[in-house]
Amino acid sequence: MSEVLRAEGVTRVLPGATPVTLVRDVNLSIHRGEFVSIQGPSGSGKSSLLYLLGLLDVPSSGRIWLDGVDTSSLDDNGLAITRLAKLGFVFQFHFLLVEFSVLDNVVLPMARRARLAPAAQRERAEQLLVDLGLGDQLHKRPDQLSGGQRQRVAIARALANEPLVILADEPTGNLDSAASAKVREILSGIAHGGERAVVAVTHDPEFARAGDRVIRIVDGRVESDG
Repeated sequence: MSEVLRAEGVTRVLPGATPVTLVRDVNLSIHRGEFVSIQGPSGSGKSSLLYLLGLLDVPSSGRIWLDGVDTSSLDDNGLAITRLAKLGFVFQFHFLLVEFSVLDNVVLPMARRARLAPAAQRERAEQLLVDLGLGDQLHKRPDQLSGGQRQRVAIARALANEPLVILADEPTGNLDSAASAKVREILSGIAHGGERAVVAVTHDPEFARAGDRVIRIVDGRVESDG
């Protein structure tokens, strides 16, 4: 499958009187159809690497390529547009807006991108939620749903703009075993559909075993990738 995301010599240092290196000289490549887990000890740089791959942070040195584009050439506005169009995010805490309905939460990224007419945005949002087993929850608020349901809404929102890559940070960290298994199954299915990649930071060994690759990070470096 074709490459969608690549890191070349990526390092991230927090400046200060005593600089802190979060990520050290990382090289990796992610392809369509891959379900990739990132693991490592607490404080090893897993989430820092994910945020760099998701263009939420900028490397101190090195380059990140997304869909063949060297993102170091993009300004802040270009990075924001690229994130909106080509990346989807799922976090441990779903960050759904409680004042909006489930359906409206999924519409929001499409409204920001404004590629579809409003009616088409709502139609796509509804179909995504139906596909994720939430067709009877469209008009509820997030605080009326279970934790597993909220995370499925977050996945629908991440898929709204048809991204190339879904990036997930501990997506099952707050879920019970049954809900975790469901989220793991959904993310695996998204990747193995072949059109996009899923990259997830996880402490859950079962989640990692469901993936095609496990990238292990220790002290900000890639210790193993396979």
